Amino acid sequence: MGSLCAVASSLIAKPADVPDRPIETRVSVIPINFDRDRPERKEFGKLIFRGGLNLFSRSRHFGGFSGIALDASGTTLLAVTDAGAWMRATLTYDGRWLKGMENVTLGPILGPDGKPLRTDAERDAEGLALTAGDTRAGQALVSFEREHRILRYPFTMKSFGPPGGVIRLPKEAAGMDANQGLEAAALIHAGPLKGTVVAFSERLKDANGNLRGWLIGGHSPGPITVRRLGGFDITDAAGLPDGGLVLLERRFRYSEGVKMRIRRISAAELKPGRLIDGEVLLEATDRLNIDNMEAIAVHRSRAGETILTLMSDDNYSPFQRSLIMQFALP
Repeated sequence: MGSLCAVASSLIAKPADVPDRPIETRVSVIPINFDRDRPERKEFGKLIFRGGLNLFSRSRHFGGFSGIALDASGTTLLAVTDAGAWMRATLTYDGRWLKGMENVTLGPILGPDGKPLRTDAERDAEGLALTAGDTRAGQALVSFEREHRILRYPFTMKSFGPPGGVIRLPKEAAGMDANQGLEAAALIHAGPLKGTVVAFSERLKDANGNLRGWLIGGHSPGPITVRRLGGFDITDAAGLPDGGLVLLERRFRYSEGVKMRIRRISAAELKPGRLIDGEVLLEATDRLNIDNMEAIAVHRSRAGETILTLMSDDNYSPFQRSLIMQFALP
């Protein structure tokens, strides 16, 4: 939730509990365009819009989506929420265009004792990265804020956990703020850093005000720094097929509303000790159809396109929305 926590503190209704078992959940969708005023417009920055959905559900557990992953076909979505739940759903398409969401199930993320995570400090899941299998069954890394940690989670169609291991964080991570700390975890998929875990704080800064992160494991572990541009904070990251990364970033000011940015980091830039600039692919204000964009995932479409899928965290507020949208990276 990070910097938007104070925006709707009186409006947040994060559920005090989680589902005690997987529950099929009805979700309604309304297709949306990225540009409300010019729906025919499809090119934004360096990306091509491939469709969006506004999601509605009566379940109090639906919302707070902060980390997502997709299978290779882009049809099975797995997500985690900052209230300690997971969601699995089927995405449907009309050709290349995102059309709908079906077969939605919500369930509890389990703790080491095999029971659902209960307290706010332990259940604030923020990042999700697949390490084995696919979104139906396999293993994933989940990063948690407040009680900062990255856990290895085995999962099936009916369960998520208990965790099977812990990724050891660098000592510097101890300096992270409780609600502006470990926000993103991603896995490098190719190149010399293949298998390396990349973790980013939301707002842990160095002496020059830039954002700190870490390469963990692999052949070249060590700290990295991302240049903080325009006061944006990191909300998620995902590995690209070529060994690079995409970063999802957010900025909020009462005077200007919410903004979103997507940056690409090349594989060549991912080196310990380096200050990373990356390439801005898209920057958007709330004049376009965005909300509190918290999650990003990458997959290759059948047509060979690299597709970026984004999802928003509605903070369980009636004044915010759960959105999912897709863009192609030419």
